[in-house]
Amino acid sequence: MTHTKENNEKRVVRVPVATLWTAPDSPREVDQTSLTASASMSDWLKVLDDDQKRELCDENLVQSQLLLGEEVWVDEWIGDWAKVVVPSQSSKKDKRGYPGYIPISQLVKTNEADWNSNEQAVVHKKQAWLYNGAEEPLMEVSYLTFLPVIEEKDTFVKVLYPDGVGYFASEDVAVQTKHETKAKGSGEDLIRSGEAFVGLPYFWGGMSAFGYDCSGFAYNMHKAFHYEIPRDATDQAKSGTNVALDDLQVGDLLFFAYEEGQGRIHHVGFYYGENKMLHSPNVGKSIEIIDLEGTVYEKELCVARRYWSETEEPS
Repeated sequence: MTHTKENNEKRVVRVPVATLWTAPDSPREVDQTSLTASASMSDWLKVLDDDQKRELCDENLVQSQLLLGEEVWVDEWIGDWAKVVVPSQSSKKDKRGYPGYIPISQLVKTNEADWNSNEQAVVHKKQAWLYNGAEEPLMEVSYLTFLPVIEEKDTFVKVLYPDGVGYFASEDVAVQTKHETKAKGSGEDLIRSGEAFVGLPYFWGGMSAFGYDCSGFAYNMHKAFHYEIPRDATDQAKSGTNVALDDLQVGDLLFFAYEEGQGRIHHVGFYYGENKMLHSPNVGKSIEIIDLEGTVYEKELCVARRYWSETEEPS
């Protein structure tokens, strides 16, 4: 059945990482493990080689990803698939949010009142286990997974997740109040959070600590400090504050274009200071800090933008 855009339905992601596919026929045989109601990023990554990862980009198979508990609006039900937009990921592709397709089995309807708890537990480790009441592991979730808090104790935090009640070890999460004005981070803060992921392999479309793409890395390090930026590099390069290339500060975003900076923007990284960059490069490589001098990036650098602010006022 089809829903009009005025009558669309809200759903939340019930797997640790849901992939936003370009079309229902985008997944290949090797991707089937990522489509189930118990999908694990770790399991999927184990069966993908670099060529298969590269195809996700080259064949335009994957758009983005979402974490456990993130909301989508469903426009249409197509067989086993939901055509959705992701309101938390802004994009020029749809003014309502990033568009794509997710298997229906990875989405669930929740009680709105329960889900809008004022307190949220946010995962601040690269990955963390969510347990059931018998202290058995339910699923491994990513950095920046947000879930409503039911109860906070010394050693654990009881949370609501889309399929029930779970528990995090207190050391794996920070509890924050949803509606208070949150202090935002500096450029240095963005870099410090990003440094923790040096060595993490690149993943096209990646929006989790199991693998980020270049703009997903930029998006999530900003999100960690309560900055909302667009999802894709081409959109990120048009928002924020323009920064002269001779006036860069640590934490600014650097953008790179083909044809020695004259063509289409294809990459983004963080200015690290001293002419260095922190970035998630491409398939087969991992998040790294490099010296720009003498690299192809030095020739392709075309734009810089700043989303962070020295003040604690919301930007």
